[in-house]
Amino acid sequence: MRDNRSPHWRQRRVLGALSIGRAGGSVIRPPGRPTRPHRFFTVHLGFTAPGTADARELAVAYAEALSLLRPELALGAAALSPADAWHRAERLFCGAVGPDGERCVDVADHPGFHHAPGPGGLGWGDGDGPGDA
Repeated sequence: MRDNRSPHWRQRRVLGALSIGRAGGSVIRPPGRPTRPHRFFTVHLGFTAPGTADARELAVAYAEALSLLRPELALGAAALSPADAWHRAERLFCGAVGPDGERCVDVADHPGFHHAPGPGGLGWGDGDGPGDA
């Protein structure tokens, strides 16, 4: 061993060489590499309903209520599936892209025009049937 002194004094010597010592600086630094971008995750909420139509209605209500509480939720990504068959997920909201890049926030397969979010949101489409994508 090159240095037989206690670890305490070896650490003090290193801190002194780095000019950190008693000046109150920290040895711990943030990582030098960039952090990862945020990833998209899905939460699955279970509930009971008498039938598929009732389940769709409840799921839309839950998604809209959660989006009011937490605006960062991606409302357009909400889907409904039976609890034992997640591979059969159906979209809850239309999500059709409008002329200015906005997305329709009405329920999936709605009749009529598409509307952007917010009061007086831009409307587009010819309104002649369900899902004017």
